[in-house]
Amino acid sequence: MTVRRRILGAMTRRPALGTASLLLPGGLWLVLFFVVPMLLMLGASVMHRGTYGGVEPGFTLEHYRRFLDPLYLQVLWRTAAWSALATAVCLLLGFPVAWMIAASRRHRALLLFLVVLPFWTSFLVRTFAMIFLLRDTGVINSILMSLGVIEEPIALLYTPFAVLSGLVYGFLPFMVLPIYASLEKLDPALLEAAEVLGARPAARFVGVVLPLAFPGILAGSLLVFVPAIGSFLTSDLLGGARQVMIGNLVQNQFTTARNWPFGAAASFAVMAVVLVAVLLSLRLRDRDRDPARRGSG
Repeated sequence: MTVRRRILGAMTRRPALGTASLLLPGGLWLVLFFVVPMLLMLGASVMHRGTYGGVEPGFTLEHYRRFLDPLYLQVLWRTAAWSALATAVCLLLGFPVAWMIAASRRHRALLLFLVVLPFWTSFLVRTFAMIFLLRDTGVINSILMSLGVIEEPIALLYTPFAVLSGLVYGFLPFMVLPIYASLEKLDPALLEAAEVLGARPAARFVGVVLPLAFPGILAGSLLVFVPAIGSFLTSDLLGGARQVMIGNLVQNQFTTARNWPFGAAASFAVMAVVLVAVLLSLRLRDRDRDPARRGSG
């Protein structure tokens, strides 16, 4: 009986040990390359700025108080607004694409390949391609002038439109793929049942398609908003010095201004906005999964 208990005890402990061994590599990676750098940045954000850059020992909250200046808050607000607008545009453009891919069984692989094809090229190269399209002597202005639509080139580059176009172009696949993953699981019989019950196309979309695609919409929105709010290359190249986002501010503080503490404080301000977005998405996800709360809303 004792031997049997030992064998049963070893069998029950083995799955727990196996789970721990599987989590160990990923956990160590996150601790070394995420937790430790975040702690270093947190420490730098409350230290004094060095005379020639870097940090000096001491404790101060001056860098956080400095970030509350209306100038920097305006940059943060502009970044959040542009990121939210880019997310909305990606949703409007990406949902029909995802729906078409999910509905097409014959050309599904080709369409998915075309969606992920831009990732085969460096993001920097794609951004420079946008410059060739939007500049005064670029493709768009040349075509419009040759057709007689305009007489002089339109200022497209170094404008908010250029920055928004670059964000949408760079992160659109992150919206298409999660929505496609949700729409692929949609049973056509549900749409047929709704049609038999007399639901019109708009009612079928709102009552059947949209609720089932909501997890993909939520995931795609988060995947677009988070990298967009931290992007600095797009606004730097397509917006120039005229369109500054919070990523450009952080980059300049760590490079040109050599004010590491203020750059770290600005980084944590961006993380606060991202944390609010993540918590909001989790709340919406939980509400969507809870039938009682969804029905009461």
